[in-house]
Formats: sequence, structure tokens, C-alpha cells
Amino acid sequence: MVNDAQKPRRTFRVPLFDGMNKVPGGLMLIPLILGSIFGTFFMPALEIGSFTTALFVDSALPLIALLIFATGTQVTLRSTGPVLAHAGTILLMKSLVPAALVILLGLWVGLDGVLGVSILAILVIFDNSNGGLWLAFTGRYGDYRDRGAYMASAVNDGPFISLLFLGVSGLADIPLLALVAAILPFILGMLVGNLDEKWKNVMVPVPNIVIPFFAFALGTGINLNSVVTGGAQGLIIGLIAAPFTGFLVYLGYKFLLRRGGKSGLGFAAGATAGNAIATPAVVAQIDPTFAPYVEAATAQVAAAALVTAIIAPLIASLVLKRAGELEPAADVAAAEASTATEAPEEPDGTRGRSAL
Repeated sequence: MVNDAQKPRRTFRVPLFDGMNKVPGGLMLIPLILGSIFGTFFMPALEIGSFTTALFVDSALPLIALLIFATGTQVTLRSTGPVLAHAGTILLMKSLVPAALVILLGLWVGLDGVLGVSILAILVIFDNSNGGLWLAFTGRYGDYRDRGAYMASAVNDGPFISLLFLGVSGLADIPLLALVAAILPFILGMLVGNLDEKWKNVMVPVPNIVIPFFAFALGTGINLNSVVTGGAQGLIIGLIAAPFTGFLVYLGYKFLLRRGGKSGLGFAAGATAGNAIATPAVVAQIDPTFAPYVEAATAQVAAAALVTAIIAPLIASLVLKRAGELEPAADVAAAEASTATEAPEEPDGTRGRSAL
């Protein structure tokens, strides 16, 4: 008879990580939504200071910077050409082409736009990309070329493209130092990864570690009240912008970059960044002509940022799945396999899983 001491020890496990990964883009999307809920209704609980506030409210930029550095370590000197080609394609198809089309619409209908959505709001929603979501999605399903293409967001993640296409580019000069600061972690990562291959291997698991945390912190900056205020107008524009601009990037991936089945990654670029919410006010400060549109545009951009963050990775996942390419990237799969192999063995001979 087997006594209690000899019985295999059973562990209780809630598959939080695996559960998030079953949702397309879930590693970023679910924490982002949770963050927006906490930021809207329970923000004081996150602002008690010390490590709590540092991790759950203020961590987005440093953690994204770490992810950018880790991405740089995966890029060899021989692969910089493909990375720049991918970044250029995203910038062209996600920002320059849509912005040109919106300006043409503005010349036809005027600054008031259509259906109560100003040209300012439409332009900001269409020409801005969510670099964090792109890194999160390609961090799992893409390779070093896709992840390195986040550099496009150093240009379009903010007011620069909007101001340029609104005809006030002379007032929209972005300091060169700001662009250098956005790209420097990536360049330093490249340097370290090329000097020491072990650093390259050490940095492989970074996306799975940092993405949920910076996504939650970004979510705390999206006030659901603003999303509701933006109403159906912002949601409708977001529902149009995500598949339309994502499709343009998909075309770039398919015909310019010739990525075949992986071209579906392009749809993940269709999301509007959360910090685009501040762009209408910045534009109005530089050109007061747009001041009357700022309040409504800000709410509409907030609504669009949330809905595009949901549907862009969903569309990308569906297209990748249809092409048979919805599989973790080789380096991600290898890292997860290594983690599973190194897990401690349980008394019943199975590999252990972390208990919660």
C-alpha cells in the first residue's frame, strides 16, 4: 500500500500565461484592457507610491526601452538592410499613404471632416502606429526584421507626420536629439549583441517578460470615460482605420518585402498608439486653426486607440492562421521549449509547473 508520503505531489496551476496566448495578441491586449479598467475606476490604488506605482503606472517607457534594446541584440550587422527595409515599408504604407489620402479628403470636405469627425481626428488615427503592440505581436510571431521595424514608430508615433501633412511642417521640427534618443537603445543592443553572442541568447525571453507589464501601464493612460465620450464616431473610424491601414502594410509585406505567408503580420500595424491621444492638442498649439476640434478629436482618438488595439492583432492572427503561419517565431519557440525542459521534475515523473 502506498502511504501519503509516497503519493505523487500534485500542484495547482492556473494557466494565466497560456490563456493570454490563446487570445490573438493577448499577451499585450489583455493587460492593456485590465490597465484601462484600473486606470479609469481604481487609479488611486495604483498611485500609492513606491514599487507599486513604479511598476504598474510608470513602467511603460523603461520596459519598452528594454524590449527595444533586446530587439537590437538579435540584429546582426549583416541584417540591418532587411530591418531598414521593413521599417521603411511600414512607414510608407501605415503613415505616408494614409496621411496623403486623408489630406485629399480634407481638401474636398474641409477641416470639419465627415460625420462629426474632423480631419484632424481622422488624420491622427490613420497615420499613427502603435509601436508597443507591434513589438508585442511580432515578438511572438515575427523575426528580427519585423521587431526591428518598430523604428518606424520613432517617426510616426507622435505629431510629426500629422503636422507635416497639414501643411505646417516648418513649425513641426522634431529635434534631432529626440530621434537619436528613440533609436539609441536599439543601436546599443545591436552593438552588444554583435560583440557578445551570449547577450543575444540572454535577451531572447525578454518580450514574454516585459510585454504584459508595459501593456498594463499603457492601459492606465486610456480613460474609458474618454472612450465613451468619443462614442460611436471614434469607434467607427477605428474600425475602418485598423483593417484599411493594416491591409496597406499587408500589401507592402506581400509585394515589396515578399514575405509570403508571414505577410499577415502587416495587419498588426493597423493599431493607433495610445499616446496619439495627445496629438490633437499638440497640433492646435502649433496651429490655432485646429483649436475648436481638439476636445472632440481627443475623445475620438482615445476610442479609436482602444478599438484598433483589439482588432488589429485579431485580424493579423486570422490572416496568419489562414496562411498556416500562426506559430511562434523560431527563437520564441526555442526559448519556451528550453524553459519547459529546464523545469524541475515532479515525484510522478512529470515536469513541474509553477504553482500559484
